[in-house]
Amino acid sequence: MSKIRKNDQIVVMAGKDRGKKSRVMRVYPETNQALVEKINYQTVYLHKSQTNPQGGVAKVEGRISVSNLKIVCPRCSKPTRVGFTILADGTKQRICKRCHEILGA
Repeated sequence: MSKIRKNDQIVVMAGKDRGKKSRVMRVYPETNQALVEKINYQTVYLHKSQTNPQGGVAKVEGRISVSNLKIVCPRCSKPTRVGFTILADGTKQRICKRCHEILGA
């Protein structure tokens, strides 16, 4: 079970976008990276083609390492580490290490 998932609210802890809050759009578990909305913009140079006859320069979000992200707990509204617990019905859930609240699915 991954500590960071799609649609989690996160805060960036390191890098050029340190301190910014955003939402995870996609997670790449094989490389331990995530694509985060409006974070880590990179310049992409577009070639001329039939679909894009003008070509040009565009800014797109780049991947960022999961180790530079922390989840924002919905209850205490602070960046937190993620822990795991087994509930009474036998399911494994993510919990906030600060307030022990169960983090959303």
